This record gives sequence, C-alpha cells and structure tokens, in this order.
Amino acid sequence: MALPKWTDERTQSLVDFVGPEPISQATVAEAADELETSTRSVSSKLRKMGYEVELASSVSHRTFSDEQEATLRQFVTDNSGTYTYADIAASFENGFFSAKSIQGKILSMEMTSHVKPAEKPQSVRTYSPEEEATFTSMVNSGAFVEEIAEALGKTVNSIRGKALSLLRSGDINAIPRQKVTKGSSKADPLSE
Repeated sequence: MALPKWTDERTQSLVDFVGPEPISQATVAEAADELETSTRSVSSKLRKMGYEVELASSVSHRTFSDEQEATLRQFVTDNSGTYTYADIAASFENGFFSAKSIQGKILSMEMTSHVKPAEKPQSVRTYSPEEEATFTSMVNSGAFVEEIAEALGKTVNSIRGKALSLLRSGDINAIPRQKVTKGSSKADPLSE
C-alpha cells in the first residue's frame, strides 16, 4: 500500500490534531489512523517540522504481567534444577511463551541458576574413524581432493569441509589441492 503524500492540507490537519508538545506515541498512532497513514510517516513528518516526538523505541511493551512474573518466579523456585527453558515454556501458561522469551525473563529476574541446563545435541559423524585415517594419510601423501573423494565415495564439497575440520584440529597441515578448479578452466576473455 502506497502512503499518501503530505500535502499542505494534510500537514495542517496533522498540526491541528496533535496539540501541545511533547507528542506521545499514542497521539502519533491516533493521528496515523485519522490520516490513514503509518505511525512512522507521522512521526517523521512531525520531527521534520520541529516537533518533539516520543521515540517508538522508548515505549516499553511488557510481555509478562506482574501476576505472570510472580507465577513464573514461584514455578522456577519450586522446581529448581528440574526443568530446561523449553520444558518451562511448554508447561508455563499453557505454552503461551516461547522458550527464548522464558529464557530472557528468567535472565532478567536473575534466576538462571534454577534452570536445568539443556543437553547438548550429539554431533552426527559422517566419517568413520577408518575413513578419517584414510583421509589423513592421503592428504599427507599429497593426494588431490578429487582422488580423496573418489576413494572415500564422498562429494568434493564434503572432502573440502572435512579437510577444513581436520586442519583446525591439527590432524593435517594443509588443505589438499584440487586438480581442476573453475578458475583454471576459464578462458581469458582478453586473449581472444
């Protein structure tokens, strides 16, 4: 939807509507509804005209009511060390809040010591220890990426990724080279 332009008539309507400074975000929202435009457009126009307008970011929107905060505090202390953030989110207020918002609220209440740490997911091994040993010996003997990929039945990209991983862990000293690269197969456009 395209926002209407600020004509002299619309600008005067805005000035008549807003009243004295400073102008609150509630007044900006009402003016935006009245003039059928966005609150951002109204705020911007008023600031350009020299009015003092409350920043939208300064208006706090509380996610948790005082009652919900008290209930959450009680729930967390009663079940200290029993639930993870995800478990709390699922059982608190019928799952209304996400695990991230629960985590943020508990952090702001300085009650993180009462939350059970989540189990770290186990990484899936895509290379067996035998494949890693073959990989390492081939790299150390100077094999190309394509040769390693063929020997292990893996893609070139998978081999590159594993080489980077083994380089970081110190198992190999350098990433193996490729026989054919895109750069070497391209013709020089200036040589024609």
